[in-house]
Amino acid sequence: MPFIRTIPPAEAQGLVREMYQRIEKQQGMIPNWAHVFALRPGVQQQWAAFLGSIRSNMSVRGYELATLAAARALCSTYCSMAHGSVLAEQVFDPAAVTAIMRDSREAPLEAGERAMMAFVDKMIRNADQITAADVESLRSHGYTDEEIFDVAAAAAARCFFSKLLDALGVQADAKYNDIDSAMRDVLTVGRPVAAH
Repeated sequence: MPFIRTIPPAEAQGLVREMYQRIEKQQGMIPNWAHVFALRPGVQQQWAAFLGSIRSNMSVRGYELATLAAARALCSTYCSMAHGSVLAEQVFDPAAVTAIMRDSREAPLEAGERAMMAFVDKMIRNADQITAADVESLRSHGYTDEEIFDVAAAAAARCFFSKLLDALGVQADAKYNDIDSAMRDVLTVGRPVAAH
């Protein structure tokens, strides 16, 4: 349960009810994170639009890898679970995502993707220590300045969402208890997954 009061879907009215219905239609359920946005549904709507504007410029693979790197550095189990699962279902498989999270040499990543994830990790941990050489490294792997912006924007956006959820005590949905156990273990980088 979050640390703040929420509005149960059965009691939701107006904009909150519309928000829950929209999210349930998109995701097939009302995830735990949606409950805290019930207190400010306008923020959720603006967040979704903002995130959509970033994602529209990136491939699924690129966006999810950048976001996973950010979530890992942020120690956000929820975001690691969500984006690791997308990668496992749409791009790789659970074993590949497990290898990526372990930063294994066997991870099926291109050199540029490894460089990008390292950039994101450094950005999340110490953005003030990013140098022109770090950006030049991405350019040397074929990233355009627009793509470097997109990577940085995806990582910065993850800071908002991950920190908000962790600060309010939101746990990853119980459904993540049912994913591949090795992948679940490496994606648990912070708060535990909610119990069934």
